[in-house]
Amino acid sequence: MIGSAEPAPAPAGPRPRPHNVFDAAAAYVAASAADDEEAMDEASSWVSPEALSFGVNELACRAVLTLSRERGVGPDVVARELLGLPASRP
Repeated sequence: MIGSAEPAPAPAGPRPRPHNVFDAAAAYVAASAADDEEAMDEASSWVSPEALSFGVNELACRAVLTLSRERGVGPDVVARELLGLPASRP
């Protein structure tokens, strides 16, 4: 009979959760720190380049703020230390 076919069953098991900008940024930065080019390429394929840039920036800001609080110094001091720059002048 036409039109009486049953729909195909859904694949078994839970669907994998799609990657978001923060997943991509975390994976990309971790891979970069480990010098893992393959993992960097994979993470960068999960979202648009603009979204990845936003995520990496957000991760950097959060990391600097966290280290700033832990060390009891300003974010500018932490950022310059992480980059190996001399202390800024007042």
